[in-house]
Amino acid sequence: MIERTLSIIKPDGVSRNLIGAVVTRLEQEGLKIVAMKMIRMSKEEAKGFYKVHEGKPFYESVTDFMSSGPCVVMILEGDDGIQRYRKLMGATNYKEAEEGTIRRNFATDIEKNVVHGSDSVENADYEINYFFNALEIAGR
Repeated sequence: MIERTLSIIKPDGVSRNLIGAVVTRLEQEGLKIVAMKMIRMSKEEAKGFYKVHEGKPFYESVTDFMSSGPCVVMILEGDDGIQRYRKLMGATNYKEAEEGTIRRNFATDIEKNVVHGSDSVENADYEINYFFNALEIAGR
């Protein structure tokens, strides 16, 4: 089943010039980029995006981090796109990620793990709509 998912190259990935490397990996995996832009979230925008984690111990640090610099947000599309992208990303803790995954290859700590991806169809829908309007999405 063709699914869409949100991908974010986080501030650490952008500042370390990993945009091209991540995009190459996505395309090699056969995931189609149907929308892409660079943004810089305010602290309030980051809090809105991560509202599902409000009250958790890492909420303040992740929203500080995600608003610390530019990010690249993308909509990916592909057969079983959500799970395929999650497998390509690797485990949140890069030390536990499989060899060859984006996080294993590029992350420097559990928070600065280069990429974000939606974990369900419902969250993908919310996350895509948080960053993109219909005019920005190719192939709609």
